[in-house]
Amino acid sequence: MPVPSTIVPLMAEADYRRTVGAVVIGRNEGTRLERCLDSVARDVATIVYVDSGSSDDSVTMARERGIEVVELEPCGGFTAARARNAGFARLAEICPDLAFVQFVDGDCELRRNWLALGLGELQRLPKAAAVCGRRRERHPDNSPYNRLCDLEWDTPVGIAATCGGDALMRVEAFREVGGFTARLIAGEEPDLCHRMRATGWTIHRLPYEMTIHDAGMTRIAQWWQRNRRSGYATAEALVLRGWSEPRTLREVLSNIFWASPLGWPLWPLLWWKTRRHRGALYATFVMMGKIPHLQGQLDYWMRRHQIIEYK
Repeated sequence: MPVPSTIVPLMAEADYRRTVGAVVIGRNEGTRLERCLDSVARDVATIVYVDSGSSDDSVTMARERGIEVVELEPCGGFTAARARNAGFARLAEICPDLAFVQFVDGDCELRRNWLALGLGELQRLPKAAAVCGRRRERHPDNSPYNRLCDLEWDTPVGIAATCGGDALMRVEAFREVGGFTARLIAGEEPDLCHRMRATGWTIHRLPYEMTIHDAGMTRIAQWWQRNRRSGYATAEALVLRGWSEPRTLREVLSNIFWASPLGWPLWPLLWWKTRRHRGALYATFVMMGKIPHLQGQLDYWMRRHQIIEYK
């Protein structure tokens, strides 16, 4: 993606390599982790890799590259939030004067120039807690589910409510709100951003490509689990935030309506409206996704805690 002529990096490579560190998290990512670590090491001098019980050679692969490794114990459960917090804690021990931290999921590859551009924006925006760019799917044509991921991540540029798992954050803001809520199995980024925004910080989506993601979804069962996980996270977010964020309440109630017999007669109307903006594929799976979303919400309300993985 070309760099807009009105925005240029403010920091030379030698400067930002001293001020930013990276936390990479993963579990059994295989060659995807190899690509991830190599892409991050290209731009970041200090990296911490946090492994959540991998049975492959992820830990060995990271250590062979001279990367600091944190291996999480299974007690307490593995969550992305817990892994990122552990990685940040170790990163802060290694570099106590760190100003910025780039979080990257192990199935993603960091794009060239992203860090310089993101850091330039954080310099211009002193109240920005986090910036993120466009995440792209590596193989969008391999399956409709991969294509859906790529469409899902095409979000508006500007001030945003939240970021994703890949984001460049200001250490001051991250510490002020206490980092991620470690027990959340999903939706940890919206929760973090909600707390940041509540204390006066802002979140920004930038017009640059940030990471390449490798979903590797080839079966409808994976897509179903991913949506179920999202529904679980939304229900948990409502309990955590209650009426303080009406948007979450609307999302929960809307999903209950559209997934129930009350909403079924109106499905064609919603499908047509969504199709006009995102196409038939996206509209079809948005409608179908109401069912696993509701299942995830019910899972939360009935059992309160479980790990839901789709890979």
